[in-house]
Amino acid sequence: MTGAELTDNPIVTETLQTGTSGLVVNEVLFSLAMIAFVILLVMEKLKPFRSFPSKVTKNSFVTNTTAFVFNNIFLTILRASSLFLVAQQFSSHGLLGEMENGPAKWLICFLFFDLAIYVWHAASHHFVFLWRFHKVHHSDKSFNVSTGFRFHVFDLLLEIVYKCVFVIIIGVDAYLVLAIEIVELFFIFFHHANIHVKFEKTLSDYIITPNLHRVHHSAQRNEHDSNYGIVLAFWDKLFGTRKEAIPETIGLDIVEADNFVQLFFLAFITERHIKKWLHVIPKGKKNS
Repeated sequence: MTGAELTDNPIVTETLQTGTSGLVVNEVLFSLAMIAFVILLVMEKLKPFRSFPSKVTKNSFVTNTTAFVFNNIFLTILRASSLFLVAQQFSSHGLLGEMENGPAKWLICFLFFDLAIYVWHAASHHFVFLWRFHKVHHSDKSFNVSTGFRFHVFDLLLEIVYKCVFVIIIGVDAYLVLAIEIVELFFIFFHHANIHVKFEKTLSDYIITPNLHRVHHSAQRNEHDSNYGIVLAFWDKLFGTRKEAIPETIGLDIVEADNFVQLFFLAFITERHIKKWLHVIPKGKKNS
């Protein structure tokens, strides 16, 4: 088939147009999310909810943003996002595959996606293999908006595969899932922010707020194994995983990472040997 024939093919043309428009929407949403990140960063700097030692906060921010840059470069090199386009080729057989594209489908997809991420998040705490990578996120001794960047790259890779399965089973456009994922990024930044939120008690009945997610980052196992929701507070209420408390300590007691190198290798060291092996891993330049 020639280039002209491809262009004249209505199915191909529609796919290209959908992909292009979806890409533009996602780029706009991502830009807005980054603006929200900066605003929240300023807010928590001016009036933090909880005070952390300046050295801890500085190490946290540097390590978290370094992880964000590294993860994005690594995933771009692997062209990991292209897996969504592969998954989309099979999405017509999914639950919503025959449903007309529009607000109703978008809303249903959002609800399914938010539930799916709740399930993934809970599984990451209860299965040893997944926790091996997810504990990197919980190793932050501070709690700030940049903690939303603190993920192991293999954790993100596994989650991408999981989301591709979601695209196939639910039967939705991959760009819609990516758009919803960026919308959820807003909430990830929000509930990691070290800020005061007006009417938070009422708000937390509907969405995950900083106070709820702060419990999730507690050093106590019986506290951090709770509040798995990303956007909607409904799932934790439904499955009995909601917990309201004021954590004494943030982070994981026996898990430490002073820099990105240590952060990366945490996934390959069992917690039983962390204290011993962290002395071997290069510490890099200490922040004063």
